[in-house]
Amino acid sequence: MSIFQKISKFLYMSELKQKLYFEGNNEMTREEKDYINQIKRQNPFGLIVFLLGGASFAFGPRFILLPLLTIILFFLTFGTFDKEKEDNPWTFYIGLGLSVIGLYMNLYELLHEDYLYY
Repeated sequence: MSIFQKISKFLYMSELKQKLYFEGNNEMTREEKDYINQIKRQNPFGLIVFLLGGASFAFGPRFILLPLLTIILFFLTFGTFDKEKEDNPWTFYIGLGLSVIGLYMNLYELLHEDYLYY
């Protein structure tokens, strides 16, 4: 078991992911739920890391808290990724990459406006 899965299991992230997946499926029949479970989909935590990574890239040069929160969320939730049920882990990777760029820009005091007129 990888370190990411141990962290996610310790913090009960897998149970939270199941609640996010099946919150609106209470009135469905068992056959419908089984059919939906066969379809590959995105990890909800991956989408959150992806969106926060974009915000970290956009606003990270000014606010260091966004990139740091995104990186922490990546390490806490990457263990919930399941290869058989979910499509791809790239939402996690792209969100992490964008947040690292935002953190780098903040640490070296770079802004997006500095590179507009080259």
